[in-house]
Amino acid sequence: MIALDRLRDLLAGSRRCFVLTGAGCSTASGIPDYRDLDGAWKRPPPMQYRLFMDQPLSRARYWARSMIGWRRFGSAKPNAAHEALARFEAGGAMSLLLTQNVDGLHEQAGNREVVDLHGRLDRVRCMQCEARSPRAEFQQRLERANPDWVALDAAVAPDGDADLGDFDFGQFVVPPCTVCGGILKPDVVFFGENVPRDRVDHAMQRLAGSDLMLVVGSSLMVYSGYRFATAAAASGIPIVSINIGVTRADSLLAFKVEAPCGEALSLLWPG
Repeated sequence: MIALDRLRDLLAGSRRCFVLTGAGCSTASGIPDYRDLDGAWKRPPPMQYRLFMDQPLSRARYWARSMIGWRRFGSAKPNAAHEALARFEAGGAMSLLLTQNVDGLHEQAGNREVVDLHGRLDRVRCMQCEARSPRAEFQQRLERANPDWVALDAAVAPDGDADLGDFDFGQFVVPPCTVCGGILKPDVVFFGENVPRDRVDHAMQRLAGSDLMLVVGSSLMVYSGYRFATAAAASGIPIVSINIGVTRADSLLAFKVEAPCGEALSLLWPG
């Protein structure tokens, strides 16, 4: 694989490599991705922030599907891609791992310098008092409040979602915050919601001190990730992508390794 050999040479000369990962990193862990090889949506776009906050029925629909989907999502384990990136960090040449994923699998695999750009699905946040609690704990509350829904099963969907189909979601009970009674939301950035500024600034600072950017398993179609590629290109930092299919940053890349993430990364950093 010529492109992989080129990347291996680049990495050999790099002292501070900035890594950005996306959904393609976690598909081998059983977590589906959102986009096809052309970068288009495979399914309806995910939940919008204002719909979740303003419409109780949309909120109930989200949590009903999440209650079913969490059983698989919450038990997902790191795959070969995560493990290889943990070995890379242990070698000392990674400046930061910035992930668009919300599954926490990089941390499970052993990475320490991780910024979860879009948050973590294993936490729940109160939108009124900011109290945070474990998602596993909220799962128990959801199941106690909705015993008739517990036996349902559905096809797994991205980010802990499940394809439940047509149900009367108005009958689904969403427990409130135990501290203040406010609306509970997964501690992730929904579409239409801003990524916290401190996360972006911290990642940009690390990128500025890097000499190479490696994009793994991301089409970069969402601006929150794409902006790091444009910043790297503006600073003259070479960008290489490991991804199958089109990316929004193709014109900015030095080159692309078209291979499954786990396969390519395991060859770069074998166990």
